[in-house]
Amino acid sequence: MIARSKQIKTIDEYISMFPDNIQNILEGLRQTIRESAPEAEEAISYQMPTFKLNGNLVYFAAFNNHIGFFPTSSGKEAFKKELSRYKGGRGTIQFPIDEPIPLDLVRKIVKYRVKENLSKKGSKARSLAQPGRRTASRGKHNQRGRSIPGETETP
Repeated sequence: MIARSKQIKTIDEYISMFPDNIQNILEGLRQTIRESAPEAEEAISYQMPTFKLNGNLVYFAAFNNHIGFFPTSSGKEAFKKELSRYKGGRGTIQFPIDEPIPLDLVRKIVKYRVKENLSKKGSKARSLAQPGRRTASRGKHNQRGRSIPGETETP
């Protein structure tokens, strides 16, 4: 990835820093994401192009030998078989810079992430709307914030 001396504010700024051949790859990836998630907002997060829809949807970035695509670990896991030929880490995929990016696969992954993020929004809204839901408790809680049955704190 190109070293940046200034804070990048837009995806256009980010893409413009690269040679024409890399710009074409990044624009193609950007367009595919836009078409797959038209409601998503473009942003820069962690100095990378990011699409947000009820939270972070996907990121992408150019590196020396690959284009990094970051659909989160759930997005990668859901397409593990199709992505098996690509390098990457947890939640990341490395598309070699000298090969065409599988845009149809990217499209499927983005649509999966859209459904995933929108379902999180719906389930959170439903749980908050439940009548009689207690918002404060004096009991002890586990790491996830759930009450531990039979455990109460002393005042």
